Amino acid sequence: MNTRKLCEITISLILISIITGCSSNPASPTITSPSNTAAVETAVSETNSPFSENKVKQYDDVRGLDLSNQVLGEELITSLTFDDTTIWSENDKDIAQRIYSAGMTPPFGLRSLHAQGITGKGINVAIIDLPMDPHHPEIEGRIVEYVSFLDQDPAEVRFHGAAVSSILAGKNIGVAPEANIYYLAVSTETMNAQNYAKALDWVISKNQTLPEDEKIRVVSVSSIPSGVMSEYTNQSAWDRAYKRATDAGILVLDCTLEHGYTLKCTYDLTDPDNIEKCNPDWIPAPMPLIPKVNVPTSRTVAGEYQVERYKINYTYLFTGIGGPSWGVPYLAGVLALGWQINPKLTNTEIMQMVFDTAKIGVDEQRIINPVGFIDKVKSTVTAQ
Repeated sequence: MNTRKLCEITISLILISIITGCSSNPASPTITSPSNTAAVETAVSETNSPFSENKVKQYDDVRGLDLSNQVLGEELITSLTFDDTTIWSENDKDIAQRIYSAGMTPPFGLRSLHAQGITGKGINVAIIDLPMDPHHPEIEGRIVEYVSFLDQDPAEVRFHGAAVSSILAGKNIGVAPEANIYYLAVSTETMNAQNYAKALDWVISKNQTLPEDEKIRVVSVSSIPSGVMSEYTNQSAWDRAYKRATDAGILVLDCTLEHGYTLKCTYDLTDPDNIEKCNPDWIPAPMPLIPKVNVPTSRTVAGEYQVERYKINYTYLFTGIGGPSWGVPYLAGVLALGWQINPKLTNTEIMQMVFDTAKIGVDEQRIINPVGFIDKVKSTVTAQ
């Protein structure tokens, strides 16, 4: 069995088990390549799902498929993973386009915050994820430095890195469209947490060179480098790096049960700002080791569709049901919005505001409330 598990597949299987018995932006980024290797899990399969008797099923990946001979309907299409290379029947074409367009709007009132100029401008964040092309139009200019922790250049870039980056800081669909990203690319060839530790230590060292108001505040890691759900080797290396980063004032977000703050919920595409309609994907919620909040993960994100080797068609990917990988950068983006308003907030203070302002949904689970969170942050500035 392939040990390179997908982040959300790993978490889903374990959670099911638990429940039933988981600065400025230059035109081009600075690209450096230290001689290191690392691994990161992807959120959605890079290949199309197999079909039983050529019939599309709920949650299938239909990118690049010709479905012109099938009539699927809105409910099924909303659950699928697709992009603009999917060919639809005449009956489904307009339905798919409407779903695709609806997913381009980040949910939960973020557009209203952006209209107020609350965009994460000037806040530096980091992402540790798969190698990617930093020139995707959705994120080009947002990546201030791209560091490759690979022995050699990968034969193919992957969509996952562009996806998590665009969720966090995409120009059109990002939570914090003017945040700055330091991107640390890691390999999928090994499952060694030591490599994640090296990438995180790079962030710590980088912060020592940055002015106080330009330091990297949060690191988004859509993976599980250690803990009971992890299949990585050398997990203690990550745990030590995690502690070093935390001691240095850096907030590290990941998919682990022990340190991760996010669960995922599926929001209503027809009513995207209605937080109460975002249904938690796990009921009851897993027994929390630390407080957790549900974030919307089923949405359109920027992707890289591999047309042929070394040739990339920049496009957008609709994910009918996103995994935990999508939730981590969403939370990081919300925090960037808060720090733009009050950069003096500590990691503990700002996370407590996320929990305090969350809506309470099914099974008493918290659901993130960006507008309420920002109002709370604003009140701290007024009080000063």
